[in-house]
Amino acid sequence: MTIVEMSNSLLPGADPDLVRVVSKRISSLVKDVHLETAATDLSASVDGIDVTLQPSEGPSLRKRFERVLVAVGRTPNSNLSGLENTRVTIDNRGFISTDAQCRTAETSIFAIGDVAGEPMLAHKAFHEARVAVEAICGGSSSFEPLAIPAVVFTDPEVAWCGLTETRAAELQRPVSIAKFPWGASGRALTLNRPEGLTKLVLDRETQQILGVGIVGVGAGELIAEGVAAVEMGMTVSDLSSVIHPHPTLSETLGEAADVFLGQSAHVYRPRKS
Repeated sequence: MTIVEMSNSLLPGADPDLVRVVSKRISSLVKDVHLETAATDLSASVDGIDVTLQPSEGPSLRKRFERVLVAVGRTPNSNLSGLENTRVTIDNRGFISTDAQCRTAETSIFAIGDVAGEPMLAHKAFHEARVAVEAICGGSSSFEPLAIPAVVFTDPEVAWCGLTETRAAELQRPVSIAKFPWGASGRALTLNRPEGLTKLVLDRETQQILGVGIVGVGAGELIAEGVAAVEMGMTVSDLSSVIHPHPTLSETLGEAADVFLGQSAHVYRPRKS
C-alpha cells in the first residue's frame, strides 16, 4: 500500500506531535508514504492503474497500482432546486448561511449539517438538529459550542477539541502545554499500546483548559471528557482534582494535569511557572 497526501502532514488540522504517533505506525504497515505530493494523472493499463505522482519539489514519478482510492474531500450539496426562489443565501464556498439557531435568511427554512458549514461531522449535525427543532418550537436555544470534537479513526485513533497548539501559534496566543505519555500509563502497558499521548492546551495566565488532544487506542471515546472540560471552563487544577478510575486510559487526562502542576506520580516534571 502507498499513501499520497498533498499537504505536509498525514492528518492536516491535528497537532504534529499527535500525528507523529500515527505516522510511525502507518509507516510500519505500508510500503511508501508520499507527503507534499499530488496524483496528477491516472490511466488504466492491462494489469493495473498507472499513476503520476508529482512532489512539491523534484521530478515526477510514475507508478503502477492494482487499485487506487481517491479521497479529496467533500463539497456541500446546496444546489437545490427551488432554493433560488427563496431568500436563502449561499456563501462563496457553497455553504448555506444560517444564524445561531440554524435559521436561514428565509425564516421558515432551517439548515443543519454539512450544508450549513464546517466542520462536516455527524455529531455537529446532530446538535444543530436539536437547536433547530427547539427554535422551531419557540425555544431560545442556540448553536454556540466552545469545542466540537474531531476524531480520526486510524489505528491508533487521534482526537482533539477546542484550541489546538498549532492554531494557538497561528493566532499568536500564548498558551502552556501539558503532556502525559502513555508509556507511563499502566493500562496502556497492559494493552501493549504505550505509544499514545494526552495533551492539554492551557491559557497561560488563567490555566483554563482551552483544548485537548489525544492519540492512542480509544482516543475517540476519551475526548468526551476533554470536550466537557473546555465547555465548562475548567482549569488544570479542576481536572487534576477529578478522581479517575484506575487503571484506565481516562486517567491520562488527570495525569496530564498533574504533570503540569508538578504533582505527577508517574512522570517527573518540575512545576511550570
